[in-house]
Amino acid sequence: MRTVKEISDLTGISVRTLHYYDEIGLLKPTDKSEAGYRLYDDKALETLQQILFFREFDISLKEIKAVIENPALEKNQILQMQRKMLVAKKERMERLITSIDRILKGDNTMDFEVFTKIELEDMYNSMAANMSEEQKAIFIENYGSMEEWKKKFLEDASTEAVQKNFQKIVEWYGSKEKALDASKNPGNTEIFPAYQKQLEEIVKKLAGKKGQDVNSFEVKELVEEYDFVTKQMFQLSDATSMELEMAAIYRTNKEIQAVQDSIYGEGTTEFIGQVIEAFYSKK
Repeated sequence: MRTVKEISDLTGISVRTLHYYDEIGLLKPTDKSEAGYRLYDDKALETLQQILFFREFDISLKEIKAVIENPALEKNQILQMQRKMLVAKKERMERLITSIDRILKGDNTMDFEVFTKIELEDMYNSMAANMSEEQKAIFIENYGSMEEWKKKFLEDASTEAVQKNFQKIVEWYGSKEKALDASKNPGNTEIFPAYQKQLEEIVKKLAGKKGQDVNSFEVKELVEEYDFVTKQMFQLSDATSMELEMAAIYRTNKEIQAVQDSIYGEGTTEFIGQVIEAFYSKK
């Protein structure tokens, strides 16, 4: 067991901060001494390490608490999530350094172009490699062969309309490189369903708030959790653009409203669209 002072000396976190983490239930001491001093074991120290990893990305303590306490996420899943975030931060720093180097050389252009034919072929190859045999059979039935579907994919992807959609995706991810990486690496097959389950649970809770003020504390708290899970699920640093577009669809698309409302109750989809729009419009 370590005292709060020893934990502070070991991690560099102030005693006052550790006391605050205890007060809000983020990191409770393992035990207390006869004199009433907080004591922490190795498991508590591991939890503190997870907290510090998340704090590197300015994630709110409320969001960190929600992730750590979520029974759907095991320790290894959280570590994998944090590793992915750290790699993304490293890549972002490398891109910033590259941009600065370009500016120093007199080239002040930003690389946010849409995908080239070679990049589209790489995207197709990655999608095909991740397909199950059943999924491939569907494309073969519709197009005659995978090669024919590849031709159709490249042809459609080269049109102006689709390229504009690709540009939106680039904006969501912050760079073409990150968007391409996300398309080639759709995510851990074990973690992705856990994220989906989390989002479903949040939507259910939001459905229960239907009729409340979209800016109420209870509603905003749920959308904050929704925002965090969405960013992790789609490997986004900022989900604002994507979610505002989704909010517009939820508020106006009658077909989607009919499907979702049949699950969560009439008017729920439009309400969730209003909630999402209110939250992201003020970010």
